[in-house]
Amino acid sequence: MSDESSPIRILPVDDHPLFRTGIAALLATQPDMTIVAEAANGREAIQQFRTHRPDITLMDLQMPQMNGLDALIAIRGEFPEARVIMLTTYSGDVQILRAMQVGARAYLLKNALDKELLTTIRAVHAGKKALSAEASFELAEYATSQALTPAEVNVLRLIAGGNANKEIAARLDITEETVKGRVKNILAKLGANDRTHAAVIGIKRGIIQSTDLNE
Repeated sequence: MSDESSPIRILPVDDHPLFRTGIAALLATQPDMTIVAEAANGREAIQQFRTHRPDITLMDLQMPQMNGLDALIAIRGEFPEARVIMLTTYSGDVQILRAMQVGARAYLLKNALDKELLTTIRAVHAGKKALSAEASFELAEYATSQALTPAEVNVLRLIAGGNANKEIAARLDITEETVKGRVKNILAKLGANDRTHAAVIGIKRGIIQSTDLNE
């Protein structure tokens, strides 16, 4: 880790080269920041962190081979003091909570980086935590909502995949009446109008992934 008089040493991790180029261009204008390495996925991020020990890691959430959350967990398992800022296009509250629970120091949406990235890097380097404004709004909106049980999440995932109650019952080895009861609870907890609306809310909030639509 650097001392206070040295530039903040940064490791950008993202599977899109153009995005990493944009980050590099933005940081190049800052005399108190420097990029020490780059990575295109979580596995590379772990290797580069071990080699360079950056002060700040800018970690994309969704990447091939290993996602940002798994990489964050692995890095902090070896280096508990690692300061990682999660970057994503996704504002689902479940994703925010997961990232913060496993040790992220900040969570920023990519559409706000030009306004918030530099101040967030400096804040995290100074030992603070931060959430983007939109991420904070997401958390506040759902802070008092009832969480779905794991069983209900399984049903919601299959709903998103286009499965009818009978098909869900067969796949989960439960009765159709049990499925109907869980669907009712899901709609009530999410404030959804119908099954399709529930699936949309589930994806928006990060309870399920968009890949579940293909199941």
